[in-house]
Amino acid sequence: MTGTGTAYTVSDVMTQTVVAVGRDAPFKEIVRTMADWKVSAVPVLEGEGRVIGVVSEADLLPKEEFREGEQSLIEQRRRLADLAKAGATTAGDLMSTPAVTVHPDATLAQAARIMAVRHVKRLPVVDRIGMLQGIVSRADLLKVFLRSDDEIADEIRRTVVSHLHPVAGHSLDVTVHEGVVTLRGPVRDTALVPIAVRLARAVEGVVDVDPQLTGAPTAV
Repeated sequence: MTGTGTAYTVSDVMTQTVVAVGRDAPFKEIVRTMADWKVSAVPVLEGEGRVIGVVSEADLLPKEEFREGEQSLIEQRRRLADLAKAGATTAGDLMSTPAVTVHPDATLAQAARIMAVRHVKRLPVVDRIGMLQGIVSRADLLKVFLRSDDEIADEIRRTVVSHLHPVAGHSLDVTVHEGVVTLRGPVRDTALVPIAVRLARAVEGVVDVDPQLTGAPTAV
């Protein structure tokens, strides 16, 4: 990852080596692939790498869940989709489609929002025509919190304090401990305090911001 002073994107944290399967991959091959690679879902590709769907553990479980066939007729009607997957034998029949994907230039916040709304743990990363570029997981989105305190402090001084200095009237002191940023010093206008906090909190890897900012002393 690079500390450029701009928002990190999915391309900064995604895994480029991706295990995937084709539409005709058989059920047991999919299970073996997930087990060997220790992943909970695999993209399904067509042609030269276009993502057409995703097979997850949830797509595979109906095969075991409906094995005994003890569900009532009402329950079976309610869960026709799961019943269909219970009888599926290839990735094309098992996959959830269209795939929930993300573009490499999406911000980490956008990717996190998609995961939360769509209830998925990982997203295939695709280009504008749907070709697989990588995969991003929840764990990947947390990589920004591995940034060192010094790196975070340097970025805040460069991208936040330097921009506020002309209007703040004083240079602010920045310290970071375990991702928690402390801003100290006087400011000419206390209306700048929430702005400084918001800008600092937007820096990738920041856990919280403690604003210890005061109004500038008046001249006697």
